Amino acid sequence: MNPVADKPTHISRIRVRYGETDRMGVLHHSVYPLYLEEARTDLMRRSKITYKELEDSGIIFPVRDIHITFLHPAFYDDIISVKVTLEEIRGVRILFSYVLTNEEGTKVAEATTELIFTDAKTFRPIRPPEEIVKMLTEIR
Repeated sequence: MNPVADKPTHISRIRVRYGETDRMGVLHHSVYPLYLEEARTDLMRRSKITYKELEDSGIIFPVRDIHITFLHPAFYDDIISVKVTLEEIRGVRILFSYVLTNEEGTKVAEATTELIFTDAKTFRPIRPPEEIVKMLTEIR
């Protein structure tokens, strides 16, 4: 296990669009993974290497596992704050946690994702190069 000592964190703010809601005006459960991805990508942009640069270097990050606990509905036109934290890098895995809140500070959902460092050509898991781990764990 390689827990990240000073856990990099980022908050993305996303407005719930009409097309993301159901007939009740509630954010549909299928949209949450997109919000998680947006926050995770924003966090990665703050590193010295972006998702695109990693992919261009031959490393991709497929999602292996995702857990979402829905706590309170989010509605059309709400602004949702998605706080993402890089929890740990363990072998070929990278773990993120998320807390989603509305403008009133009510917790809408909690989530985790586990991604796998993968060779883009073979689709086989690979250990990340040490320089990549350093860049990711030093995001500020």
